[in-house]
Amino acid sequence: MPKDYIFPESELIINSDSSIFHLHVKPEQLADKVILVGDPGRVNLVASHFDSKECEVSNREFHTITGTYKGKRLTALSTGIGCDNIDIVMNELDALVNIDFATRKEKAEHRTLTLVRVGTCGGLQPNTPTGTFIASVKSIGFDGLLNFYAGRDEASDLQLEKAFKQHVGWVDKMGNPYVATANPELIQRIAGDDMVKGITVACGGFFGPQGRRLRLPLMDPQLNEKIESFEYNGLRICNFEMESSALAGLSALMGHKAMTCCMVIANRRALKAEVNYKSDINDLIELVLDRI
Repeated sequence: MPKDYIFPESELIINSDSSIFHLHVKPEQLADKVILVGDPGRVNLVASHFDSKECEVSNREFHTITGTYKGKRLTALSTGIGCDNIDIVMNELDALVNIDFATRKEKAEHRTLTLVRVGTCGGLQPNTPTGTFIASVKSIGFDGLLNFYAGRDEASDLQLEKAFKQHVGWVDKMGNPYVATANPELIQRIAGDDMVKGITVACGGFFGPQGRRLRLPLMDPQLNEKIESFEYNGLRICNFEMESSALAGLSALMGHKAMTCCMVIANRRALKAEVNYKSDINDLIELVLDRI
């Protein structure tokens, strides 16, 4: 896209108060460091640790609070569930910092955001019981989102993608998976020695795509077993969640730094789940706040 290109109103929708369409956030309200959560209510939990709050905005499932924590200016933002919502959030966050809303042109100087998603997930390995913190070094996207963007192959680990498809006998009817990589510096800084590092599968749904069967039969009833046995360069697939691939992939294409860390609330192999997890995830939030 040429630098003097003017983004039309239909592509970049700006509200009458100069905020971005879905998030309702204005450019000056966004910090460079962003903590993403799925649940709008969890934004208040993150912000409860802030020393001060400068703004709070809510629209639909998108709840935003910007403030300071130990001298760091931070934004806490809820995305809702799924990679489709991450597509909205990432494009609008990038527009807030890299497009001039007055001229509708790309800014001459690129501004880089640091984004850490804090969420919940299902564990897939013996070493990921409930309560485990997992950092997604690689994310296999079952959602197909990145396939709609130019540069998809350059932003994907094609060798891991090929090895995974061969290992599980991937069915083409389920769409083509892609493999996104988290920012290595963020993984080192945020995950430290406290988290299990591995591969995450980001699914396009909670039930069938994650191998849960209620009344509907599955396309491949053995897929989860094959996923659990996959290993690549010393990494195992540790967990299922629903956003990490889109976050890592879009951030790489846009020039931002991103990673996902999740707490296991269900271990799929042990068939166990912990629904009273809110106090435990606060420990993960505090850890990320200190290290971001």
